[in-house]
Order: sequence, then structure tokens, then C-alpha cells
Amino acid sequence: MLADNISVQDARKLVLVSQGLHKTNAFGLGLKGVLNSLQQLSYIQIDTISVIERAHHHSLWNRVNNYSADLLEQLVAQKQVFEYWSHAAAYLPMGDYRYSLYRKQAIAGGDIHWHHKDPTLTQQIIERIRQEGPLQSKDFERPSGAKAAGWWDWKPAKKALEQLFMEGELMAVKRQGFQKVYDLTERALPEGVDTSVPSEQEFYRYLITRCLKANGLANAGEIAYLRKGIKRKLELVCLEMLENGELQQLECQGQLYYTLAHSQNSLKQNIKGGQVKILSPFDNLLIQRKRMQDLFDFDYQIECYVPEPKRQYGYFSLPLLWGSQFAGRMDAKIERKTGLLLIQHLHIETPKIAEFIQDLLPVLREFLLFNQGTTLVLKRLSAPNALSEQSIKTGRQVIENLSNN
Repeated sequence: MLADNISVQDARKLVLVSQGLHKTNAFGLGLKGVLNSLQQLSYIQIDTISVIERAHHHSLWNRVNNYSADLLEQLVAQKQVFEYWSHAAAYLPMGDYRYSLYRKQAIAGGDIHWHHKDPTLTQQIIERIRQEGPLQSKDFERPSGAKAAGWWDWKPAKKALEQLFMEGELMAVKRQGFQKVYDLTERALPEGVDTSVPSEQEFYRYLITRCLKANGLANAGEIAYLRKGIKRKLELVCLEMLENGELQQLECQGQLYYTLAHSQNSLKQNIKGGQVKILSPFDNLLIQRKRMQDLFDFDYQIECYVPEPKRQYGYFSLPLLWGSQFAGRMDAKIERKTGLLLIQHLHIETPKIAEFIQDLLPVLREFLLFNQGTTLVLKRLSAPNALSEQSIKTGRQVIENLSNN
């Protein structure tokens, strides 16, 4: 079966429409918009870094204009959203709950996630939660005389709680101070949720359809991202789905991708011109860096894990999407006590500096409010050497005027 050729411009469009980043409020407003976003994307990654608003809130803010953190908390409380593991810690729509059981069953059967199981301790924890109700890790004391060496030095009870969470015995019913509150799964699940464990074939079909719905197009390696040992079997399922017409194959710049049948109908939609999105490093669009380089010619690395002397753009540089291209990155930090949003480094990668900055300004205002800031300060602005110093100077003045207003 021959693959259809698709231009890189159309490939980008297919991706951005699927991700809901092509226009304002692609998935609606309020609670419905947040739930629709999760159902389309299949997950939103949770991350601990909080130099600005956390990644899960940031990614949803980019898709739901009136987003606030309490909307996600409401959906968790209403049991429409649950927390588990996708390729990383994530919020997922409750409609996908049964597919989490495939991994939970494997871990309960002996697959190691992080920790070895302590049967005695886990049973004690289950009994306490059964009798006392939802509990946090801090409700279980560290052994006498033991001290924590850091967030990575989990006490035995925390390890046991996480093991039970990964096995599916416990669920996180909410977070307090960003710490999970655990309850028995039997009490945490809504009535009527499907708890049948999918077969291997069903699970692979789920991974394929979910990935392609959210991302527009992907190859088998991207669909199997960070899931060890499944690429070969998953590829066979893709070929079966291709043969029976559920998938199509596309070729872009010499690379082959799968897409859902009829997904190219979304190419009829337009990408909003002049729209800038300040993205989280953990946004669903960006999480596979090689894919971003292949499809968007954007070489991105989060530098919080890079030694400071080797950083090019900053500790937590945020990719700046302008229409269907990446036009720069911005290292930002919110000082919560003072309300100061500090742009430590704004690096512009398009020659259209003035046009880009004019489109960036209204989004910067919204980003300031989203982070509950009151003042914005720009420390450094840079652009490729070929661009004129006058353009950079003018851009700096425009942003500083925003800071003063």
C-alpha cells in the first residue's frame, strides 16, 4: 500500500489542529473545555518544577482561555479525571481508566516500576486508609531517628504508597500542597466505570488511536514512546489497522507516518494568523524532541538539567509558537511574594522581530495574569547575529513599555 505524500506545512497543520493549538479555545471554555482537552489529548503531564505555574495547568491554559487551576481540581473531585502514569505522571480522562489496568496488572504481577514491594507494610497502609479514610504520605511517620536527604529519599511508607498507587490498589483523590492524597480504589472510582482489563491487542489499538487522535500523525516509535519492548508488536497492529482501512500512511520529507483514516479533513481548518503560544517544556506538542526537530525544524532542550555554564537560553526556557512555526524561547520565573514575572532571557529566532513582538505582547499580558503576577521585567533579549542591533533595541523598548504599563 503506497503512502500519500504530505508537505511539511500540511503535516504541521495536521499536528497543530489535533493538538488544539491552531486557534483560540479549540476545545471550548470552562470545565467542558478542560475535559474536552483531556479527552482529545489523552493526558496532561504533571511536573514538579514550579518556577512558573506548573506544567499541567500551563498546558491547559494554552487550550482553554479562561482556565484556572480549580477547574482541573473540580474534574478530579467529580471523578471525571484521574491521576496515573502515561509516559510520565499525568492526568487522564476517566473514560480511559480501563486502559490503565494493563500496566497496573503488570506491575502487580512483578514488573518493577521504582520500588520492590514490602507486603507487610503495604497491607498495614491499606488497613489504615480503609479505617481512617484518605491519607497523605506525611500521615505515615518516618522511622525514629531517620532523616530525609531530599525529595528523592522517600521514606518506606511513601515507597509503599507509590507502589500501591502504581499497582492500582490506591488512587490519588486530590493533591494538597502538591502532595497526593490516597484512597482505596474501590472508593475512589465513580459508579459504572469500566474495570475490565483490556487484552494486549486492545491495549495496542488504544495506544495507536489515542496517539494519532492527539498528534495527527506519528510513526510506530513515537506511538511506543518510552514504553519498552512493545514497538515491534505495536507496528504489527498498525499494519493490521492499515490493511483494514482504519489507518492511512503518509510520507513527509522521506519519513513514513501513520494517521487515522479521514484525519486529513482537519486540513480544511485554518491556523490563526499572528497567534503566539507560550508553551510549557512539558506541553503535549513538545514532549518528543526529535519529532519537533523532524517536523518543525525546532531543536529544543530543557536546560534545567544542564549545568549552568553550558546553558544557552536559560534554566526553564519556554518555546514560543507563532502560527505554525517556532519563533523563539523565553526563560521566565515568577516571584510569588512580589508578583514580579522576570523574563531572564527572551531569544527570538525569526527575522521578523517587530512583527513577532507585537503579536507576543498581548500573550505576555495574559501570561502575567495567569501566573498571578503584577509586574513584568525583561533582563535580556537576544536574536541571531544576522539581525540588526536596532531591531533588538526597538523590541526591548516595546516590551519594557509593556512592563511599565
